[in-house]
Amino acid sequence: MSADGSSISAYWNIMAKVITFGEIMLRLATPGYLRFNQAKQFEATFGGGEANVAVSLANYGLEAEFVTRFPKNDIAESCIKDLHSYGVGTKHCVFGGERLGIYFLETGAVARPSKVVYDRAHSSIATIEKGMIDWEKVFEGADWFHWTGITPAISQGAADVCLEAIQAANRLGVKVSCDLNYRKNLWKYGKTASEVMPELVAGCDVILGNEEDAEKVFGIKPEGFDVTATHGEVNAAEFESVCTQLMAKFPRAQKVIITLRGSINANHNTWGGVLYSNGTLYQSPRYNITHIVDRVGGGDSFMGGLIYGLISYPEDDQKALNFAVAASCLKHTIYGDYNQVTVAEVENLMKGDGSGRVSR
Repeated sequence: MSADGSSISAYWNIMAKVITFGEIMLRLATPGYLRFNQAKQFEATFGGGEANVAVSLANYGLEAEFVTRFPKNDIAESCIKDLHSYGVGTKHCVFGGERLGIYFLETGAVARPSKVVYDRAHSSIATIEKGMIDWEKVFEGADWFHWTGITPAISQGAADVCLEAIQAANRLGVKVSCDLNYRKNLWKYGKTASEVMPELVAGCDVILGNEEDAEKVFGIKPEGFDVTATHGEVNAAEFESVCTQLMAKFPRAQKVIITLRGSINANHNTWGGVLYSNGTLYQSPRYNITHIVDRVGGGDSFMGGLIYGLISYPEDDQKALNFAVAASCLKHTIYGDYNQVTVAEVENLMKGDGSGRVSR
C-alpha cells in the first residue's frame, strides 16, 4: 500500500502500454449555458473518444499513446502539445491531409438537451488510407489496443485502417477493446454501422456499449426498455440478455460491459454499469449525479477507468467495474473532454466518500 492507503498499482508499478487510435478535434464550446446564438466567444479545448481514453490512462500512470493523422499546421501542433502536457505519446502519428476536425458544443440545462454541431468533413483522418501507419511498429511492446465506433463511421479509409490495426493487434497478441459508440449522424459515406462494425468487433476481447449502441448497430436490446422513460431508474439485470447476445455474436469477446445512464434531466443523471464475464453478471453501485458540469467524455472516462481496472485488478472484475463507474462519475464534475482525476481520487469515491469536503 502507498502512504495514503491507495493500492500500489496506482503508483506506477503497472506499466502496461496502451495504444488508442481515432480522431481528435478542436472543441469550441459556448461559455456556461449560453445558446449558440447568444455566444460572442467560444472556449477552445481538444477532445475525441480515443484521445480522451489515452489521457485518462496517462493520468493513472500507464503508458498511453494516441495514434491519428494530423494536418501540418499550427492547430495540430497545439493539439499535440496539449496531449503531451497530459503525458500522452504521439510518436506514431502521421501527417497529411487538409485540416483538424472541429465540433461546436452548446451545453444543455434541465429540460434543454446539449447540442453538438460537427465540422469534420475532409479532416486529415477522413482521408487516411491503408498502409499509412506501420501497425507492427506501433504495437511493439504494447499490451492493449482501443478503438471506438466513431472511427469507422468517419470514412471508408478510416474503417479500413481501423480493421488493419485490429488484425495486427490480434496477430501480435495485443488485447483489443472497443466502445461501440454509435453516432447515426456520422455514417455518411454509403455504408451503415450494421454493415461495417461486425467485422471490426469480431476482433475484440472487450466490448463496451450502452442500450442504444447494441440496438442500433446489432439489433440487440433488452425487452421493454425505453431510455426516455427511465426517470433515473435503470434495472441492471435487464441487460444480461444484451451481454449474452453480444457474446454469442462475437465469441472472441471475454467481457461485455454496458453503461447504464438514467436521465432525470440534462443536469441530473444516475450512472452505473454492468460487466458480464464467464457466465457472471457484475453490477456496479449506482451514483446519483445531481449537478453535472460536463458529461461530454463520460463514456470515454468509463472506458479509461475500465481498461485501468482490468489491467490493475486482473482477478477482480467487480473492482474493475466499480473503478470505471467511479472514475466516470467524477468526470461529470470536470469541464472539458478529458477526465483529469487521479487513481487515489477514484479509489476514495469507491470507498464511499462522495462528500466533496475540502481536502486539507
